[in-house]
Amino acid sequence: MEIERKYLVKCDENELKKYSFIDLEQGYLSTNPVIRVRKAGDEYYLTYKGAGLMAREEYNLPLTGESYDSLIKKCDGVVIRKRRHIIPYDKYTIELDVFDKPFAPLVMAEVEFETLEEAKAFKAPDWFVKEVTEDRRYHNSNMSEGNIPPAL
Repeated sequence: MEIERKYLVKCDENELKKYSFIDLEQGYLSTNPVIRVRKAGDEYYLTYKGAGLMAREEYNLPLTGESYDSLIKKCDGVVIRKRRHIIPYDKYTIELDVFDKPFAPLVMAEVEFETLEEAKAFKAPDWFVKEVTEDRRYHNSNMSEGNIPPAL
């Protein structure tokens, strides 16, 4: 089960330089149900995501680079590219995504939780400007269909 909240954020690009990052590329074989292929550095995955906004089933299966290369060509819509910065915050990890075109200047943060109660009790830092957890426009699967949500 994946439990996460999503936020639009304002951040200083110079500040981000002190955090580790990974470049991600992902495409969607299906958006209903969500079936995604992702390249994360030198790792490759096929992911299934169930229905839901804050909480939903998620299964990741490893792929080879060759399998990924074959599957990404079969994806519909826009292949999403983004740089994910890993930022420690209290007992959590903020995954801050800086999107490439056509979604730039979109910057979105995700925080994952163990339980729904923990997610609901989370106090976001001041630089988290707007929560978009319940707004489907900010789901990458929706964005892959060419829908560009508003950035800050």
